[in-house]
Amino acid sequence: MAERAPRRVRLDTPVNPRRGVPRPHYDPDAFGRVSEQIARFLGTARFLVYLTALVILWLTFNTFAPARFQFDPRALNYTLLTLILSLQASYAAPLILLAQNRQADRDRIRQEEDRAENDRLQADVAYLSREVAGLRQALGEVPTRDFLRDQLREVTEEVVARSRETSMGAEKAQHDHAATRKREERERRAERKKRRAGQRVEDSAAAKGLSEPFVGEDELA
Repeated sequence: MAERAPRRVRLDTPVNPRRGVPRPHYDPDAFGRVSEQIARFLGTARFLVYLTALVILWLTFNTFAPARFQFDPRALNYTLLTLILSLQASYAAPLILLAQNRQADRDRIRQEEDRAENDRLQADVAYLSREVAGLRQALGEVPTRDFLRDQLREVTEEVVARSRETSMGAEKAQHDHAATRKREERERRAERKKRRAGQRVEDSAAAKGLSEPFVGEDELA
């Protein structure tokens, strides 16, 4: 009988996982919430009161009740109660550890979020610091109120001085114009007087010539 050749395994072909014992599938989140609730209840005073009352009733019944009604007699040193308490302790410890692990995971996630938030806050603070420094530098170049007040005062004084010079120049021009008009008026009056005087002289000379007798050539001869 010929031997079977060994099967070659290709590296680019995924290998099927070996089928073993089937594992139970459960929701870790739901199981964790239930375990946290149980762990919280185990850490309350109500659980201690309930457990103490149960142990007292258990011991009282199995000690003073008739022997035929006892289900955990004293003669057996309360074996069932010891087993129940041992099971409770054995289950309580893993549940508490599981709750602590979930709390540690939440704390780690919260710390990461806080660290990220702190990084964002530091980045915002650095950005705001740069902006404030830029604004402070820009405000250093902006004129202050006193500087603006001084500049406005100087400009106002200059405008007032120019307006005074302008008004004085206008008044002087008006005065010169009025003086020129008066001078021209005086000159015109003097010229009229001269004309009137010359007209009077001419009129008087003409009147004088008319009043003298006419002398002919014969008389002159």
